[in-house]
Amino acid sequence: MDLGTLFEFAVARHPQFDALVQGDKRFTYKELNMEIDKAAAGLQAMGVGQGDRVVLVLKNRYEMVVLYWAIQKLGAVFTPVNFRLTQEEIKYCIQDADAKAVIYEQVSEASVLEAVKDIQLLRISVQGALGADITYEELREKECGKLASPNIRVDDVCLMLYTSGTTGRPKGVPRSHKNEYGAAVAHIIQNQYEVQESTLGVMPLYHTMGMRSLLSMAFLNGKLVMTPDYGPQAVLEILEQEKISCVYLVPTIYHDLVYHADFDQYNLSSLKKLGYAGAAMTEVLTEEIFKKFNPSVFINHYGSSEVYTFSYCNYLHKKAGCAGKAGFHQNLRVVIPDPDGGSAPHDIVPAGVPGEIIVDLRTSEAFEGYWNRPDATKKAIRDGWYFTGDMGMLDEDGDLFVLGRLDDTIISCGENIHPLEVEDVIAKHPKVAEVAVAGLPDARFGELVTAFVVPKDPALTVEELDHYCKESNQLSNFKRPRKYVLISEIPKSPVGKILRRKLRNGEYEEMTMKRESVS
Repeated sequence: MDLGTLFEFAVARHPQFDALVQGDKRFTYKELNMEIDKAAAGLQAMGVGQGDRVVLVLKNRYEMVVLYWAIQKLGAVFTPVNFRLTQEEIKYCIQDADAKAVIYEQVSEASVLEAVKDIQLLRISVQGALGADITYEELREKECGKLASPNIRVDDVCLMLYTSGTTGRPKGVPRSHKNEYGAAVAHIIQNQYEVQESTLGVMPLYHTMGMRSLLSMAFLNGKLVMTPDYGPQAVLEILEQEKISCVYLVPTIYHDLVYHADFDQYNLSSLKKLGYAGAAMTEVLTEEIFKKFNPSVFINHYGSSEVYTFSYCNYLHKKAGCAGKAGFHQNLRVVIPDPDGGSAPHDIVPAGVPGEIIVDLRTSEAFEGYWNRPDATKKAIRDGWYFTGDMGMLDEDGDLFVLGRLDDTIISCGENIHPLEVEDVIAKHPKVAEVAVAGLPDARFGELVTAFVVPKDPALTVEELDHYCKESNQLSNFKRPRKYVLISEIPKSPVGKILRRKLRNGEYEEMTMKRESVS
């Protein structure tokens, strides 16, 4: 079943249910479908057709949702990219995708227009951005007759997400209607969603987490509330006003919410189902979420753009930080790690031993390979398994714990040390707001375990941190940081992943207080 048809089924079921909200704009399913058909007919009249890639450089606004469904009805390929990208990065993605059209707004206008100045493609502007061939408003009012519906197959590509490119150029991840349908069904089941849920559209629609929120709500006739400009207070207000019932967020946003000074002033009793993904969550934050939200469902979801679900855990009250068991459509293994791609699916490590996490590709959620990147496909896909590049460990119960990226592993004095296990200890210190651990080059140790700490209390000292780690019964001495750096902010990706490479490269702002190495 193609996605556009599934959306029309939802419209037929409950046309008067609220579908999409942004500020004072509200669309029922019937009203949203009318807006979508106008946009689709306008795009079709401008030459966008089946299989064409349409690059969108937009914030999370209602127009982006309308355009998503319009593009699905045309059988074209929704290709969103981060609106914060530089002009060179945008140009790369547009050329790599061989895009038929680009859609942008004021915040991305300068970068997009510079990126496409020598490229022939349709330019569409939103929210008053200049330099376009046609505006969104003109597009939806264009006289173009009846929308011609193409013959769309389940294996046709409907979405292409670009990976963050932390290890080089971004890679296009083509996903079919079948992939996206499978991922949405898994998301609904794993998060225990029901008909007429409501959620926030705060996770970027250029990221797999944003797409799950969009699709799961549509299939359940739920309500999606868009938040183009993120801010914790604005989110708290929306949660209360719109009586949001479920959210799927990164740990950073949960941290912002539960530690907000006015948290207790908001009535969040409607919010019962919580899910997180995209980055690790400390035990301290997990406990705070249970305490302040008291959710009926709290899920850690582990996956990727390439294969939506790897695993999920719905018993975080027993095992904080656990990634749980393989997902609804999935099977996984932990194998001997090899950064050069020499591992094989049968090189399975025993319980309690760290290794690389790999997942079975015999699932409706899995892609078939990267766009224009046979080299990357060959490295990632081997013998029917996807090699994630993540380090993990299965405990004696067969539960998965994710330890970080394979290339984030610190090798100090010949010992493998995984940043998350060190971070989890330091995060429990009452004067610590956030922490990230990375290995810095060192002549004696090979790599020096280094803790980058954002203080909650300005009185925090290096000596205090080191004493805390020494006294901890959860951290072996060889894993203890040998250097502490107090910084103002942990560098992160737009979806909250710690960018350890920036820490290793010195791309951070130190606090104006004494820093020391320890022995």
